[in-house]
Amino acid sequence: MDRAQKQVTIEALKGDFAGAGAVVVTHNLGLTVAEMTELRGRLRKEGAHFKVVKNTLAQKALAGSLGEAGDALFTGPVAIAFAPDPVTAAKVASQFAKENDKLAIRGGFMGETVLDAAGVGALATLPSLDQLRSKLIGLLQAPATKVAGVLQAPAGQLARVMGAYAAKDAA
Repeated sequence: MDRAQKQVTIEALKGDFAGAGAVVVTHNLGLTVAEMTELRGRLRKEGAHFKVVKNTLAQKALAGSLGEAGDALFTGPVAIAFAPDPVTAAKVASQFAKENDKLAIRGGFMGETVLDAAGVGALATLPSLDQLRSKLIGLLQAPATKVAGVLQAPAGQLARVMGAYAAKDAA
């Protein structure tokens, strides 16, 4: 890889890091091509990405913004999982790591905050942004639905009473 290709790769990694809600750094020694393809497919379904990166290029893309703790994540055979939603990549990567012993979560980072493997695990247990939105909408709509039901009940009861009187008078 010549100097121009390295610079292009560094710029691409900077864009990936900037657009990611969280980046999960994994140790992927021993994964087969089929297993890597399966992991990439799972991440792609959720809107996330998985890349094998060269450690020195990733460290240059971060430009020391994470300090020594961030640089320590990038040793050995490393790949990154990232998505715009901070929870998605952590959730899928953690689930795959539980199923496959060859993938190990080393840590990750959100913005300037470096996470260890336990921090990524805690991030994976959080509900995704879409799940939080749906819960919030459900909570907001529930009172309005109940109010509408209460307001319609007296009118319905009045209509039933009038119908009963009309049936009684007709008989």
